[in-house]
Amino acid sequence: LCPRNCGASRSSGKRGVCGMTDELRIARVGLHMWEEPCLSGTRGSGTIFFTGCNLGCIFCQNHQISTKELPGRVYSIDEFSDAMLSLQSQGAHNINFVTGTHYIPHIVEGVRLARSRGLSIPTLYNCGGYESVSSLKLLEGTIDIYLPDFKYMDENLAMKYSRAKDYPGVAKAA
Repeated sequence: LCPRNCGASRSSGKRGVCGMTDELRIARVGLHMWEEPCLSGTRGSGTIFFTGCNLGCIFCQNHQISTKELPGRVYSIDEFSDAMLSLQSQGAHNINFVTGTHYIPHIVEGVRLARSRGLSIPTLYNCGGYESVSSLKLLEGTIDIYLPDFKYMDENLAMKYSRAKDYPGVAKAA
């Protein structure tokens, strides 16, 4: 799913560079008032912070949930769908998936189910910009707004701070 192509058999319980198996693990679900103002609006962005990350930047503001310490809990697709619907019922302006690269199949399935159950607000894919084009294509028809945090144009800085020398080219292609 991610450009690192680490080869981990996540479905066999092996952990990828992201630190995760193929289980859907969510660190936090809640209204988030501190996203870009046009996304938070007056009632908040309905954020779903996924556990793990394919980048592992040394300056990460979410390091408590993006590391391999496994915060949060495992969700079924039904529970994931329910979480989205709960955020909508709390007044969220959108559903904001934070660092979901390694959960793209879960996101697609969960949004499909939530929409069949009445989810009507926009969905937002909030990522570090290190995405494969083929994985982003899987999200077509599922995501309404893309919010990549483009980090580097310099390969040396990308390597130094995220261990991803190919970041500039990958992010530009994505």
